[in-house]
Amino acid sequence: MSAREQLNTIEIVWELINGTTGHLGRTDFTPQKTEISPAPDPSCFEAATPESQGISSEYLAAMLRELADSIQTDMHHLMILRHGKKICECNFSPYRSGIWHATYSLCKSITGMAIGFLEAEGKVSLDEDIHSIFDGRMKLLQKIFRPTITVEDLLTMQSGVDFNEMGAVSGNDWVGGFLEAPVRGTPGTEFEYNSMNSYMLSAIVTERTGMSMMEYLKSRLWEPLNIRRIFWETCPAGITKGGWGLFLCPEDAAKLGQLYLQDGIWQGQRILPEGWVERSTTVHSNPQERMGRYGYGYQIWMDERPGSYAFNGMLGQNVLVLPDLEMVLVTNAGSNELFVNCELLRILRKYFGKEFQAADSLPEIPEKRRKLEVLERQLEGIRHDRLPIRRGGWKNHSPGRRNGTSEAGRQELISGRMYRMEDRHVGLFPLAMQVFHNNFSNGIEKMGFQWENGKLFLLLKEGEDRHKIELGKDRAAVSVVEVNGEKYLVGAVGEFASNEDGVCVLKIGIAFLEEAMRRTLRIYFHRDRIEVRWKESPGRALIIEGLESIMSEMAGKFLNLLKENGGEDMIRILIERTIEPTVYGVLEESEETETEEKEE
Repeated sequence: MSAREQLNTIEIVWELINGTTGHLGRTDFTPQKTEISPAPDPSCFEAATPESQGISSEYLAAMLRELADSIQTDMHHLMILRHGKKICECNFSPYRSGIWHATYSLCKSITGMAIGFLEAEGKVSLDEDIHSIFDGRMKLLQKIFRPTITVEDLLTMQSGVDFNEMGAVSGNDWVGGFLEAPVRGTPGTEFEYNSMNSYMLSAIVTERTGMSMMEYLKSRLWEPLNIRRIFWETCPAGITKGGWGLFLCPEDAAKLGQLYLQDGIWQGQRILPEGWVERSTTVHSNPQERMGRYGYGYQIWMDERPGSYAFNGMLGQNVLVLPDLEMVLVTNAGSNELFVNCELLRILRKYFGKEFQAADSLPEIPEKRRKLEVLERQLEGIRHDRLPIRRGGWKNHSPGRRNGTSEAGRQELISGRMYRMEDRHVGLFPLAMQVFHNNFSNGIEKMGFQWENGKLFLLLKEGEDRHKIELGKDRAAVSVVEVNGEKYLVGAVGEFASNEDGVCVLKIGIAFLEEAMRRTLRIYFHRDRIEVRWKESPGRALIIEGLESIMSEMAGKFLNLLKENGGEDMIRILIERTIEPTVYGVLEESEETETEEKEE
């Protein structure tokens, strides 16, 4: 990373711990995600009973229960194919079928496919030095002293370039930042996971074709597989991000897994270049054991069962392909884990690991099949918002009490009230979402509440945006929010309780249905003030781990300097206050608030 980018990194860390998140971004922002997931197409996969494809319904039901009960694994979607037929599809409430989901690093495997197409067309060679590809961007001294970094080094995460994910929020010229950054060690010799390697692969596609990678793949991948509901973010220069930023439906992710399972052939037509599946799923580099035990191919992780592999994205986005079983498993989740050594994949390996043997078919047992169907419906309908509000001294309000606990009392307590926030650095988006989408909040200025036709709404004023989020009582209600011109689906629930001091509390869970992130709020009502305690999931430990893992050497020295001077606890406390802040609001307006807000 260049000295300028390192300085930007330090400034970002400093602003982070000071809570000025609205100014974190150093990249130009233009709204990109201007629509939510379009309506679904009919499924291309024939539905079949598990028994007809040699898998027990009871066996699948046991796995679903374990996934649902796992504390570390916050499941959103699961789809299982065998012999090209859909034998299980489950959505975990409040997440629902037919919408796209952020894939994070899962999309790196698709970027690898794009390079396979480019090589087959004679537009790039895997042993080609990337500096020759971007020769026009190179300075004379760089051409002389820069070590050779091949396209294959990018594919195998062995470039050694010290320009990591922080570069994506520290400037507009990501290609230039990568080409100018220091190189550690000898390229091609040591695995170091870096999403900017994938970004540079996308940049190579654009450099050699004049098209964004998203456009380049349209006739080669999206149209042949009828993948239409798809969105992929670009960098400020218009280059497809390559390593993240893709929204894809579970069924379309399953199509890509099935394409690989069929050696690149789809409906009798060769789609991927011949030999690419085998080459890309061969071990080419060896990650640290904490990240993955089975090796890494071309933007693809190898897995436990011999011959198996995974397109993997953080927090539980997976396409797991088991060739010898002719199976594809697709997951979306919001788990509190980063890489393939995670609880979610451990559970899948437990049921479909190297010891598992499947039959060609099994006798149909209607009772067992019905149990699986009932469980799938239960998981779609249960309150899976993880709001354990009744523990540790919390209690439900009983009807009729005068402190705002009856239905009428609650309305009197909060309806039509608007509070002006004293500290405005907290946004509706979790911090991780702000960073991933370069969509930083200017902070929530006002928070209010409205009862309308028996429904409770949370009202937020954030910059120029006005959010009106319905809070479901027993199940999440779905709303659309728009943040700086970008639209997102949210599912939200609300529940009243009182703490051990009798203070009325409204606890709210907000799930971003197209993402892996959630927000929870505890709002304490103190006469004319509110106290709002924010949390986000994945939680602070994972976010801090992620920040530490992508800090440059210079930023690391900066943090170490503070630690050596007794500031380690201060840094952790300040970062945690940004990730899990407590803010206060003062009652400002009354029942006419909503009308006045609209008139503004």
